[in-house]
Amino acid sequence: MNNFPWLTLVVVLPISAGSLIFFLPHRGNKVIRWYTLCICIIELLLTTYAFSYRFQLDDPLMQLTENYKWINFFDFYWRLGIDGISIGPILLTGFITTLATLAAWPVTRDSRLFHFLMLAMYSGQIGPFSSQDLLLFFIMWELELIPVYLLLSMWGGKKRLYSATKFILYTAGGSVFLLIGVLGIGLYGSNEPTLNFETSANQSYPVALEIIFYIGFLIAFAVKSPIIPLHTWLPDTHGEAHYSTCMLLAGILLKMGAYGLIRINMELLPHAHSIFSPWLMIVGTIQIIYAALTSPGQRNLKKRIAYSSVSHMGFIIIGIGSISDTGLNGTILQIISHGFIGAALFFLAGTSYDRIRLVYLDEMGGMAISIPKIFTTFSILSMASLALPGMSGFVAELIVFFGILTSQKYLLMTKILITFVMAIGMILTPIYSLSMLRQMFYGYKLFNAPNSYFFDSGPRELFISISILLPVIGIGIYPDFVFSLSVDKAEAILSNFFYR
Repeated sequence: MNNFPWLTLVVVLPISAGSLIFFLPHRGNKVIRWYTLCICIIELLLTTYAFSYRFQLDDPLMQLTENYKWINFFDFYWRLGIDGISIGPILLTGFITTLATLAAWPVTRDSRLFHFLMLAMYSGQIGPFSSQDLLLFFIMWELELIPVYLLLSMWGGKKRLYSATKFILYTAGGSVFLLIGVLGIGLYGSNEPTLNFETSANQSYPVALEIIFYIGFLIAFAVKSPIIPLHTWLPDTHGEAHYSTCMLLAGILLKMGAYGLIRINMELLPHAHSIFSPWLMIVGTIQIIYAALTSPGQRNLKKRIAYSSVSHMGFIIIGIGSISDTGLNGTILQIISHGFIGAALFFLAGTSYDRIRLVYLDEMGGMAISIPKIFTTFSILSMASLALPGMSGFVAELIVFFGILTSQKYLLMTKILITFVMAIGMILTPIYSLSMLRQMFYGYKLFNAPNSYFFDSGPRELFISISILLPVIGIGIYPDFVFSLSVDKAEAILSNFFYR
């Protein structure tokens, strides 16, 4: 059983099973919904089983590796493998996608195509996290753009075509830089292209060339992460997308950029990373402050949550730039924590919209009385977003703080300055989170309207909210569960910087 291709099965199952949707008997949407949900659950169980019984926690090397020759003509391999950094995002992908499929229950228009695209996106998102070949990483990175574009342009709001076009222009533009970087690394110094991650990790490049590669990858991952000033597609996309698509975008898509920064920029190009890391720290701090100040000015509820996502991604960039064990572990924890919290907030924003059909915060108010269950879950998850102690966001951001303070790379004055500016960002977060809650749920605006058409969270929606809330509190109380996966691998990556 050790040679069983677990990862190939995990990557290929959603999209191949999804293509069978078009052959299902057309008896309303019920069959399609249940079929898609079953595929997601089977996939999640398979992944959990493979990782629980086939993965050794204390081994920092690649595990469950698979290596098949794919195209003989130019030595292209299907290489997959996972380690402590990729295991968390893959499980997060399975969990969030399953809940997003359940959240998409009300979608009735073209539901075959909709559910197929959800499953295609599932494969496209697990692909980059488990790829061990640069070209395969690029192909998987691209595979996932088409479903997002279609989900946006067909099931979005009024400006859906504008936001879908903006999304594809930004991300495809970033992908050009990714492709150039991949080909550059693959073709450097040898007649045969070497696209294997492990071979590339042990190779050294001239500093100038390494910097050029680094900038190319940085632009590609900065669009996806999103790092300012390449973030402007994100609020538009979130503002128009259906909330189940928003869950996948906020929960997983943004994390692919952060994962790429760790996997390629840190691991393959350590010299350039140590030159650029101070700049990453500066950009990360500016991003936290900038997005936290821009968020209260957004009238659209989903855009306000989108800017809070941009602000929280700043902590991930700072953790990557800190070049310390603690900082890198904090980053991985923040990737998973923000995946849960971001997805939950967009889901709750979407369910609120289903009730009241209002998008703008200044038109809302007084909803707490009519929909108390949504009010309660929204309040708790907003507290998680503003890093309330006992929730995952608090632990993750605290450990990123420690990561900066324990970093051997920076002077004490620099550390104090960055920590101070980050602290201001953390003070600004409650301002936009709490004002959002106040505008939505308190006051009398909707209370005077005939609220007979309001109905509170049903069992399905409560199940989704609680399913996300449990890991948020669980990680907040016992973060060791996530650290046990990443600690050894983080040390192995950082040994590149200090022991060369």
